[in-house]
Amino acid sequence: MPHARRREQLRGVALGEFGRRGYHDTQMEHVAAAAQVSKALLYQHFPSKDELFADVSAAVVAELTERLSAAVLAEQDSAARIAAMIRVLFDYATDEPDAWSFIVRHLDKFQGGGELRGLRDRLGASFAGLLLVRRRSDPTLSPAALAVNERRARLLVPLMYGAILSSVSWWLEHPDTARDEAEAMALEFIWLGLDRLRSGERMEHHVR
Repeated sequence: MPHARRREQLRGVALGEFGRRGYHDTQMEHVAAAAQVSKALLYQHFPSKDELFADVSAAVVAELTERLSAAVLAEQDSAARIAAMIRVLFDYATDEPDAWSFIVRHLDKFQGGGELRGLRDRLGASFAGLLLVRRRSDPTLSPAALAVNERRARLLVPLMYGAILSSVSWWLEHPDTARDEAEAMALEFIWLGLDRLRSGERMEHHVR
């Protein structure tokens, strides 16, 4: 097998092993056995588990980032962009189950490495931009108010992408639930909650 094709094959097998076992429990012999090659051949392409994991991470991040960017840039307003991101994540989880398991298992773990942390940061930046798009164009807001909004947006970001990732994973485990229903619920949960927060509503208004 040509070098490039073999490397791609090993990367795909490793993706499945890391997704099922996690970084710590996956050993090079697991990957070699699943790929039906010798450990010596695997080490010729990837000198260590860390390098193999980094290569797999880079490939996953590049593909998902490209999909998300294309979907978001095609939309004009915040609600449509959030809907597009949700749709892409549902598509990705359906089309690439091994990659989805890999992301869910490693995105917030220290062994995720630079690539996965980069994906998390890019997701966060995208969500923060969606949260702030209206506020930044509001001429009535002072610089201090804008700074408060930006700080609140940063706090909301992990709640947003965490909710979406959890929704997709839950749907995968409950195939009797229609996908369009799961997507709509995820969008409504995020968008309606954000809309109330952007309107200035706070929890203390409801607590007696």
